[in-house]
Amino acid sequence: MAGMVVSNFVVGISGGIGSGKTTVTDLFAKYGIDVIDADVIAREVVEPGTPALEAIVAKFGESVLDQAGSLDRAKLRTLVFEDTEVKNWLNQLLHPAIREQMLLQTQQAKSAYCLLSVPLLVENKLYQQVDRVVIVDVDEQTQLQRTLLRDKTNEPQIRAIMSAQATRQQRLAVADDVIDNNGKADDLGKQVAQLHQGYLQLAKQNTISN
Repeated sequence: MAGMVVSNFVVGISGGIGSGKTTVTDLFAKYGIDVIDADVIAREVVEPGTPALEAIVAKFGESVLDQAGSLDRAKLRTLVFEDTEVKNWLNQLLHPAIREQMLLQTQQAKSAYCLLSVPLLVENKLYQQVDRVVIVDVDEQTQLQRTLLRDKTNEPQIRAIMSAQATRQQRLAVADDVIDNNGKADDLGKQVAQLHQGYLQLAKQNTISN
């Protein structure tokens, strides 16, 4: 998203694996806020029939496909974690297509402001391309426990993902706002409601100044 220019007020939202980003973006969506989700876009650019999926199959063979002919993301994730060169190749293939779609969708957003949900907002320095950054924060033990419950995967793989991501401190260092998701769901709703009102005001000021 280098050189990204959007007319809308864009709030970048991120957090580590298992932090609850989707739960938070769902709460914002209830206020009618458009959510552009990099994870959703990342799945769309490798759907059957896309050039990206064809390139992946050409490199790894059909063993990376499931029975329906879709990408087996778990299998590909294992290949990526075992080989830095493979990870770099995959990033070079997918990142331009994902960024193009993110830019397009933020420009097309109709709500007063929009949320750009990016797991690697910090790692890829995309926080420099948005108007505001909100981080969904949880402690690392909670991250681990929630991801184990959600993904039914093994602890070493989750720890590997966590160590490959930005640290909690690095995420908080770029945050304009922090949503504490260590507590109850009710607390989360109150935090989102307060931020939503603040973002509406900031978006209005942004429109006036432009």
